[in-house]
Amino acid sequence: MFEPGHLHRANTIASGDMPLFSVDLFYEVRQDPSEGAMLHMRLQGQVNGQAFEEVFELHRDTAFNFASVASRLAHKHGLPINNSLIMRSHAEYDLMFEDIRSKLGAHSGEPVNLDHLQQDGL
Repeated sequence: MFEPGHLHRANTIASGDMPLFSVDLFYEVRQDPSEGAMLHMRLQGQVNGQAFEEVFELHRDTAFNFASVASRLAHKHGLPINNSLIMRSHAEYDLMFEDIRSKLGAHSGEPVNLDHLQQDGL
């Protein structure tokens, strides 16, 4: 389920390699005095009854790699590698991507500072 600033994913029936999970991804744009607009994200939930929380920030120009970062962190906490937390419902991903783009005031074709890729762990 997606609403601006929040994505919720859950699997209530374990099957095969898909565990039980309930995960929420919250996001907002924050202004950092030295870095400018940053996408602040909080990933929290549980996988097979084990709770977790991860907080991370991405620079404005690297924010669109949010799905990769969030999925990597979810995998770290037990979601299978072949399950993308965000891409499971591409329509919701598109809505989330556009919401983030709007909040950041970003446009296609803007340059990426390669130092930000390294700083953001991408």
